Amino acid sequence: MEAQKSPHKGSRKPRQIARELALLSLSQLPTNPNKLTEVQLPKLLLAAVRTLTSEVQDTLDNAAGQLQRGNDRLLSSQTRASDLNNSRTMVREAITHTQTAINQLGAAVDFPELIQLANQDREVARYAIEIVKIANSEQKHLDQVISEALVDWQVNRLAQIDRDILRIAVAEMVFLGLENRIAINEAVELAKRYSGEDGHRFINGVLRRVTEQQTEQK
Repeated sequence: MEAQKSPHKGSRKPRQIARELALLSLSQLPTNPNKLTEVQLPKLLLAAVRTLTSEVQDTLDNAAGQLQRGNDRLLSSQTRASDLNNSRTMVREAITHTQTAINQLGAAVDFPELIQLANQDREVARYAIEIVKIANSEQKHLDQVISEALVDWQVNRLAQIDRDILRIAVAEMVFLGLENRIAINEAVELAKRYSGEDGHRFINGVLRRVTEQQTEQK
C-alpha cells in the first residue's frame, strides 16, 4: 500500500492551491465568514495545522491500539478460524488508520508554502476566500444537492473532510462555473491528500451522481 504522493510544488496552479486553502480554512471559520479577509487567511491555516497535527496523532494512536488488540487476540487464540479472521480485520483497520495518517503528514509538508502563498499571491487568497464564503452562505443548498446524490446516507453523517470537499466541488460547479469534469478531478485529488483510503472513490461516485442529476433536471 503506497502513500499518496504530494504534487510537485511548482506543478500546481493558483486555483488548485486556493482550493486546498479553502478546504483547510472551512474547519476553522470565524463567527462571520462573510467578513473574512485575505489578512485572516494565514491565521486560519495555522489553526488548521494544529488541528491536522492533533488528528494525525489520534489516527496513529488508533492504529497502534488496533495492532495491539490484533496481536493480543492472536497470542490468546487457539488458532481458531474466527479468532484469526478477527485479528486480520484488526490489522487491516490499523493499516488503514496508518495510511490516512501518512497521507495527512504528506499534505502537511506543503503547509509552509500554502501559508506563504496566502500572504503573497492575491489571486490564490481571493479565490480561496470566494470558495469559503459561498460554501458557508450556500451551505443549505449545497447540502441538499449532495444529499440527493447520496445513497442510503446523510450529509451530516459524513466525515467533515469529505463533506467539505463535496461542498467545495458543488459550489464550484453550481456557483463558480467550473466545468463538472474538472471539479470532480480536483475534488478527487483533495480526497487523496486528506481523506481516508477509499475517500477519493467515494467522493468521485457522489459527484458523478450530482452531475447525472443535474443533466436529468435540464
